[in-house]
Amino acid sequence: MNDDAKQLETYRQQLYSAVIGDIMDILGYKNQFLPPSIQPLREDMVVCGRAMPVLEADDEGGEGPGRVNPLLNQPFGLMLRALDDLKSDEVYICSGSSPTYALWGELMSMAALNRGAVGAVVNGYSRDTRGILEMGFPTFSMGRYAQDQRPRGKVLDFRCTIRFGNVVVRPGDLIFGDMDGVCVVPQEIEAETMSQSLEKACGEKQVFAAIKNGMGAQASWDKFGIM
Repeated sequence: MNDDAKQLETYRQQLYSAVIGDIMDILGYKNQFLPPSIQPLREDMVVCGRAMPVLEADDEGGEGPGRVNPLLNQPFGLMLRALDDLKSDEVYICSGSSPTYALWGELMSMAALNRGAVGAVVNGYSRDTRGILEMGFPTFSMGRYAQDQRPRGKVLDFRCTIRFGNVVVRPGDLIFGDMDGVCVVPQEIEAETMSQSLEKACGEKQVFAAIKNGMGAQASWDKFGIM
């Protein structure tokens, strides 16, 4: 396990989306959460890894032949190539299309898992829920819906900058998600954000213990500066 993988595992085990979001707020990055409609398929799922952004678009034009853009003649556009390009500790994060069909499924999960990917976050629906849950692959979406993307949308690009809700996602950004939401940590503030998040998470345990033992909310704030 390389150093980055070890760091990601530490974050996965010790942190949660709320504390990371709190630190980014303090640093002036106040719009780093994806829309609240993006939820894990199962409440205990946690995603923590490097963004591999994927750009999807609605496409009702079929698969050709004869499309001016040759990639649109291909089933799913560049989706299959994007799956095959996933690396260890990466997160397939997809946006750009209308939320009217499934952008993720069981076979995609297995392909991603085989390449060492650690999750999928899609601005749309996921399907094949039973199969994904059985393999335990962290999947975050707008919910469960079986309607397929093949006749409705195509992947136009990957490893590109995308917009997901109000958040800009770039290749290599840190993606962290749990039952309370998914946040994107830009690379330029990652070291500061995550070190302060680990510190705050430790402090919150102290505050919890103090309040549990009877300390008042104001007194705990005055002592620890954490709430």
